[in-house]
Amino acid sequence: MTKLKTTAMAAAALALFAAPVAQAQDADDARPEMSKGEAELAEMLEGRVAGEPENCIRTFPSRNLTIIDETALVYRDGDTVWVNTTANPRSIDDDDILVVDRWSTTNLCRTDQVTLRDRTGGFFSGVLILEDFVPYRKVEG
Repeated sequence: MTKLKTTAMAAAALALFAAPVAQAQDADDARPEMSKGEAELAEMLEGRVAGEPENCIRTFPSRNLTIIDETALVYRDGDTVWVNTTANPRSIDDDDILVVDRWSTTNLCRTDQVTLRDRTGGFFSGVLILEDFVPYRKVEG
């Protein structure tokens, strides 16, 4: 009987020591890796700080749009980088053509409709729902 008790106690002690190691491994496995698009966006925003989000941005005469696959739409206006992650960033594809139905000729707003067209055939391939535009400006000093 004592041998059985000793074996049981040894197994319980081993389980206690193994549990934190298993939890640490699970935590590492649960930590998502940065996607290629997220890494590209992080590089673009390095040294910048987010400002207050805005519903609309002025896009005229600026035509500096960057489409980052499955991540965001990025507009550059002087020293400001405007980021719109959209409601469905996984739908963003830099192989698609963005067709924007705007309410204004000089602004792009979260209420504007953005449809996606396949670059090769021109076929409808989806819709982007814009969110607020977040400005990122360089940190001074």
